[in-house]
Amino acid sequence: MLIEETPLPGAFVITPEPIADARGFFARTVDRAAFAARGLSTDFVQASVSFNARAGTLRGLHFQRAPHGEDKLIRVTSGAIHDVIVDLREGSPTRGRWHALRLDAASRAALFVPKGFAHGFVTLLDETEVLYQMTTPYVAGAAAGLRWDDPRLAIDWPVADPILSERDAGWPLLRATDLLP
Repeated sequence: MLIEETPLPGAFVITPEPIADARGFFARTVDRAAFAARGLSTDFVQASVSFNARAGTLRGLHFQRAPHGEDKLIRVTSGAIHDVIVDLREGSPTRGRWHALRLDAASRAALFVPKGFAHGFVTLLDETEVLYQMTTPYVAGAAAGLRWDDPRLAIDWPVADPILSERDAGWPLLRATDLLP
């Protein structure tokens, strides 16, 4: 597998390298030693799936407040997403910056999102399913979020009017003192 760091340090794209034959292929998606060599955890304690019936469905931007921060491994098992992460780490030189990439079932690539990042995505195809593996159990009281369309973040989303939950539509806008490097 290939492990490539994104422009936001600590976040990595994990791309399997299939070994194919007449039956199909086999590919490693997680390797404890290879992850550890990059400082990535493989101690996944929960896995969740998100099914999204319609293209244009936006989920996020979500994170858990400390001390319940979680590393996540995000993989699309059906369909495609425009995936976005935002660095929220105190003292990080990329604090407040975002990075986006396409994840789809065809490439089988995954995104490793470290603690201290917000994460969200918008579906690009109908019937898109996303698999999450997390290193920390979900704690409802620690759940938080950022507005997907916050002008201070200025994220370039491929949709102007996404399908949103009430919760995701209601996250407050950042203040001028928030998230500035």
